[in-house]
Amino acid sequence: MKLGFFVNQNFLMKVYHLSTCDTCQRIIKELQPLDGVELQDIKTDAITEKQLEEMHGLAGSYETLFSKRARLYRQKGLHEKELSETDYKNLILEQYTFLKRPVIVVGDQIFIGNSKKSVAAAQEALHC
Repeated sequence: MKLGFFVNQNFLMKVYHLSTCDTCQRIIKELQPLDGVELQDIKTDAITEKQLEEMHGLAGSYETLFSKRARLYRQKGLHEKELSETDYKNLILEQYTFLKRPVIVVGDQIFIGNSKKSVAAAQEALHC
């Protein structure tokens, strides 16, 4: 029931980002104005399991939310392993750098990463 989602989320408009990431900061500037949009710096305000599960519900998989570009991905040898959805979920919860950034949630839509296409679609959703 979508109404329940919107009531529970108060029509959530949120950007999960990293304040120390130049790309995230550039994208946030591009998305201005961000009236009514909550910004969550995932380094200082870690994502909760509930938030990650909500993102998963919109994205369809934890792998979609997982950044294989994170330095730790190679350092931990994860590129040589076959990871399950549970592995992806636990790694994201364990280390914020594994969340592909930014993640932009607008109601029941999610936009993941910094591709021009994703950012343009998020901008349209935020400002329509």
